[in-house]
Amino acid sequence: SIPFDYLSVADELHSGRIKVASESVAAEYRESAADLAAEFAALLDQAKLSLAGEEQRPEEQLPSIDPEAIAGELGLDQPAKNADFGRIRRNFAFANHPDRVAPHLRQRAMIRMQVANMLIDEAKRRALAGVRR
Repeated sequence: SIPFDYLSVADELHSGRIKVASESVAAEYRESAADLAAEFAALLDQAKLSLAGEEQRPEEQLPSIDPEAIAGELGLDQPAKNADFGRIRRNFAFANHPDRVAPHLRQRAMIRMQVANMLIDEAKRRALAGVRR
């Protein structure tokens, strides 16, 4: 490797002693930009195809966002006096958190987590109100 002093190169460029023919630089820039634009368009098309293939999964059963179904998953449909709501919330989040699911399911997972948190908070309030009576 060749030793290179970046500060001295920057000083030379800013000094004005180095002259570059502007037309040749512009032409070279246009050529390289055209190559990059074509490469970027190809990558973008490839990404669109892979995402389109991800969305079309007819055999895949999507998780329900129905509050009753989520309450059943949480075990909140049965009366529990000493339920460990923190454990229930952590277990549900471990399996359903948006950061832990496939990208095409993240929006659905976010809704499921919001519904589950709402249901757990309501069950917790009811349990506390029952204890206070």
